[in-house]
Amino acid sequence: MIELGNYNSLTILRSTSVGLFLGDEDVDDLLLPNKYVPDDFEIGDKIDVFCYLDHEERPIATTLKPFIKRNEFGFLRVAEVNDVGAFMDWGLEKHLLVPYGEQRTNLVAGNWQVIYCYLDDKSFRLVGSSRLSKFLNNDSMEISENDEVELLVYRRSELGWDVVVNGRHRGLIFHSDVFQKLAEGDRVKGFVKHIRPDKKLDISLQPIGARALEPAAQMIYQKLMEQGGYLNLHDKSSPEEIKTWFSMSKKTFKKAIGTLYKDHKISIKKDGIYKV
Repeated sequence: MIELGNYNSLTILRSTSVGLFLGDEDVDDLLLPNKYVPDDFEIGDKIDVFCYLDHEERPIATTLKPFIKRNEFGFLRVAEVNDVGAFMDWGLEKHLLVPYGEQRTNLVAGNWQVIYCYLDDKSFRLVGSSRLSKFLNNDSMEISENDEVELLVYRRSELGWDVVVNGRHRGLIFHSDVFQKLAEGDRVKGFVKHIRPDKKLDISLQPIGARALEPAAQMIYQKLMEQGGYLNLHDKSSPEEIKTWFSMSKKTFKKAIGTLYKDHKISIKKDGIYKV
């Protein structure tokens, strides 16, 4: 069965003046237009194509690769807005519609927005939504505290940055845990800092606890070598100075230089850190 909004491996059934007709055991009339037909093919060959609805709402195949697929989140540009809704550029000829009812705030042409793509069960069309919360589920999670996770940053709030975690869950990076520049649409790695009783996820951009010390210590030692064996930083340096140099918290910094000191790699003096 052909899945709209996804890649399908289909058989080339016949070649016509308008393109190739593809199919599987259920469908035998899916068109791959001439512009997407490969140079070399044989009838009976398998071909991987993305399937969606064309401008006349007919299923059609393409070899173009969309920026997001069905049931995925992506950062897309608003191509145009009309009385139906906003149309997002997702890498295909036909733009992805985000109806007004699926817009958290009114989308503006030229702006970028994190969007979820899904198959509407009433119209059977692929549509987008910027109302992301209803597509994020924290009730059933296969992650634990300290796990490394993939993040998509989608909104800044008074508390911090809301993120999509592993493409399925909602998490929050508190402002106090941000030591690097973030922007909506950024894809970064993070770590599960805390899973609350209500299943909310607190996320850190740095490894947690002992796991954080090795990469932090390595970063500091590498910078020390690059600076000729001296850094104008020490355990009394301000959090802002440490953040500027290493994008880490002062707590992590102090633990890391403590590790380097115990390993006899550095000496810590009033005016800074020296390589031993």
